[in-house]
Amino acid sequence: MDSNYVIEMLHIRKEFPGIIANDDITLQIKEGEIHAILGENGAGKSTLMSILFGLYRPDRGTIKVRGQEVTIKNPNDATRLGIGMVHQHFQLVHNFTVTENIILGKEDGFILHRKEAALKIKKLSEKYGLNIAPDMKIEDISVGMQQRVEILKMLYRDANILIFDEPTAVLTPQEIDDLMQIMRNLVKEGKSIILITHKLNEIKAAADRCTVIRRGKMIDVVDVASTSMQDMAAMMVGRPVSFKVDKAQAQPGRPVLELKNLCVMNTKNVPGVKNFNLTVHAGEIVGIAGVDGNGQSELVEAITGLVPVQSGQIIINGTDAAHLTIRRRNELGLGHIPEDRQKRGIVPIESISDNIAIKEFYRPPFSRYGILDDGYMRRYAQNVVDHFDVRSGEGIKSPAGKLSGGNQQKMIVGREIAMNPELLIAVQPTRGLDVGAIEYIHKQIVAHRDKGNAVLLVSLELDEIFNLSDRIAVISGGELMNIVYTSETNEHAVGLMMAGVRQQEVR
Repeated sequence: MDSNYVIEMLHIRKEFPGIIANDDITLQIKEGEIHAILGENGAGKSTLMSILFGLYRPDRGTIKVRGQEVTIKNPNDATRLGIGMVHQHFQLVHNFTVTENIILGKEDGFILHRKEAALKIKKLSEKYGLNIAPDMKIEDISVGMQQRVEILKMLYRDANILIFDEPTAVLTPQEIDDLMQIMRNLVKEGKSIILITHKLNEIKAAADRCTVIRRGKMIDVVDVASTSMQDMAAMMVGRPVSFKVDKAQAQPGRPVLELKNLCVMNTKNVPGVKNFNLTVHAGEIVGIAGVDGNGQSELVEAITGLVPVQSGQIIINGTDAAHLTIRRRNELGLGHIPEDRQKRGIVPIESISDNIAIKEFYRPPFSRYGILDDGYMRRYAQNVVDHFDVRSGEGIKSPAGKLSGGNQQKMIVGREIAMNPELLIAVQPTRGLDVGAIEYIHKQIVAHRDKGNAVLLVSLELDEIFNLSDRIAVISGGELMNIVYTSETNEHAVGLMMAGVRQQEVR
């Protein structure tokens, strides 16, 4: 074995009821490298890293740290070996400060030395370019900053082998760029990084080598610099993948959604959306492009009924829904793929079957005379699961919270599209999905448009906006800057408008 390997996971096997998550996988990490683990949603990436961090025990296989065989029974064992992990869903107490979260579980005796801890945290933050204030509360900082707190937790515990599990799934493009730089800073200081991801552009930007996993098996280990994204994508999903959506020209019909002088307050009780006017027609996809935090969330939450409207109209299929209940809006033909799948998209403790039927359970054919038709619900859910490749070892009766993040997302997208809503609000619809799933979801959204339905797409990914949208509405500071036809503009022009530069409006 190469003496430069800091981690060796040899012939690892892990089974759960109904599924082999890891099937004879070998992973070898060199000192001072960023090593990516690439695979589809549910391929076994997170399971493998959970074994390394002591959250699971392997059924077979050997783990070596710096050449010495070890047994990792729990995360405390991993921490003592210098292994740290940033989980996909952060492990933070929201009403605690940054310092309190970092020292939680690392207290020495009965006395908390907050000042000394805060000073150490400040020094670590400055050393690695994390720019985190130790006294800030978690609930008051952005998602990107919360992730930096998780990184500081590892560094505070002197971790040298850092695991990042889908670290960019909830970050803005700027936060992703910042994270890539942080990773490079960490490697310069002698750390080794394992990056679990399915985003090929990020692997190309940051990683040295990449281990590709498909359906629990190791496919290959490749040098990132000399391997194309197309080749890595094909290894990941087992077939060639198209990065562009093949779609016909839109055939817009009647107005399905009309926003008239819409004004919405944000959580700080200041205008989040200001006099917003937009029409989305049947048979078209309108993309909302903007820097994160410029009113997109308030706009979507007002349309879907999650926040009250200060003034203006939200007309869905001819009915002003601005003050109607969420259920009534759904009955008018509204479907919603939410931005935050954990908070808005699923009930984690309920089954996949119940989650898929959750918006329709009160009416036929899901129920009759107030009695649920469990057989129909199971058949309907199984059809959605099959069509959208939602992978669960325990089937549709498994709690939705046990699904991987990507499979939760596919379940939500499948649920909403299967309802065939006349107006689909799709917010970050491919967040956390691999390239194969993204390709499929994009085709499904275009097919939904081609059935004569309207789609309002909200995404922070400009590539996705340009790939899917027929028209693009640019938002900045809660105001509509412009509406342009996708075929008549480019990313540079849209980027300027996102920054607040107005251009002549094209409708």
